[in-house]
Amino acid sequence: LHLVALNFPLSGDMRADFQCFRQAQLAGLTSTYRAFLSSHLQDLATVVRKTDRHHLPIVNLQGETLFSNWESIFDGNGGQFNIHVPIYSFDGRNVMTDSSWPQKIIWHGSTANGIRLVSNYCEAWHTADMGAMGQASPLNTGKLLDQRVYSCNNLFIVLCIENSFV
Repeated sequence: LHLVALNFPLSGDMRADFQCFRQAQLAGLTSTYRAFLSSHLQDLATVVRKTDRHHLPIVNLQGETLFSNWESIFDGNGGQFNIHVPIYSFDGRNVMTDSSWPQKIIWHGSTANGIRLVSNYCEAWHTADMGAMGQASPLNTGKLLDQRVYSCNNLFIVLCIENSFV
């Protein structure tokens, strides 16, 4: 399953699932992509279909392995990954080195186990208000689910996950 970043950073007011769907289509990818975010409808840990959570590796656009499987992201260690394996955007840029993402931080709105944090997910990703808070993770920590709180007016990386293997 591919883990890919949107082509530009977003504030806490986003239509992330639609953006993931649209940018995947524009990149010629035929699978369904969902935002790597907890939402008011779903915990992050359940975004990928049950049948695909255990046996498929999570890879970048070049096929390099980031995680052995979906479940391993939510083992309580904060989604530890090798920071030397790049995360690419749908248009092929490395979010860790490209200046289009000046802050190397990803929104997620989740606990380390992928459960939604209702108090820290920018009002279900519907506000960029400076007073609202969202859970996010600096990628330099080597964790996708590091537990840091930021104001929703920040422009951060949004990841998308291929949610079923075709």
